[in-house]
Amino acid sequence: MNQPTVFSASSKVTHPLLRSFIHFLSLEKNLSRNTLESYTRDIRDYLSYIQENQISPEAANSVTVTNFFSRLYEKKLSAKSVARKISSLRSFYKFLLNEKIILSDPTLILELPRLSRNLPDVLHQGEIIKVIESANITESADGKFSFSKDLWKRDRAMLETLYATGMRVSELRMLKMSEIYFPEGFVRVFGKGSKERFIPIGKFALDWVQQYNETVRKFLLEKQLSNDIVFLNARGTMLSRNAIWEMVQYYSLKALGRKIHPHTFRHSFATHLLEGGADLRVVQELLGHSDISTTEIYTHIDREFLKEVHKTFHPRG
Repeated sequence: MNQPTVFSASSKVTHPLLRSFIHFLSLEKNLSRNTLESYTRDIRDYLSYIQENQISPEAANSVTVTNFFSRLYEKKLSAKSVARKISSLRSFYKFLLNEKIILSDPTLILELPRLSRNLPDVLHQGEIIKVIESANITESADGKFSFSKDLWKRDRAMLETLYATGMRVSELRMLKMSEIYFPEGFVRVFGKGSKERFIPIGKFALDWVQQYNETVRKFLLEKQLSNDIVFLNARGTMLSRNAIWEMVQYYSLKALGRKIHPHTFRHSFATHLLEGGADLRVVQELLGHSDISTTEIYTHIDREFLKEVHKTFHPRG
């Protein structure tokens, strides 16, 4: 099992209550580093505000927090950002309440702003295949292995895996060879909060991972004594998020003439399953969503797809 995230708050986290809160989230809730950093930024902004007004977190009341968020609205902060900060502050004060540091929660009066539900970018199946297959052979002049010429095999394996499993970029980066069960056709993934799930992975992806492992990866591993991580950079170490992002952009621009985000593979994976008749609960499990309402957005995409088909092919469309 993955170990809990150990998060050392930055030197800017000077307030002892914030340190205690982040320590609690890190050890008890086992949240990801990115989530912990987000909590830290949000609460630090609030603490800076009340410090300017010479108010302690313990003495803050509903007027204090209302004024803080009124100022954020005045700064034209997006509804999504405000909603995140409200959620962070609620968690912070819930922690203080449970620790008996305060007697009442000043955030109870807060209401989340109404959020518009933007549909994520989704590619049609043909477009996905074009992007995947654009990672193709470019042989070196002498036929020998070349980092610059042969890394397309790694990229092809990564693109196939993204579409076959719908995993997040963070999950792809940390995927290990020992977590791919080739005979069974499954991968074991540790998602947000180190929650474990098993995802089927199709033959296409497995074949490409196997080919990459037996050719390119063994040369990359020569730069390291050992590394169980599947997808490696030219130094034989784990790829950065930015490297994966740039790789997907490169092949999507090559195949479609426009850049897409790696998450588009995840969105397309879910949408294509639902279009094919998959049960929503199954898709929720495959994506690793804790709340089915998060998965339900793909039913909206599915309806948009049906409307587009009706409009295109119905004589009265």
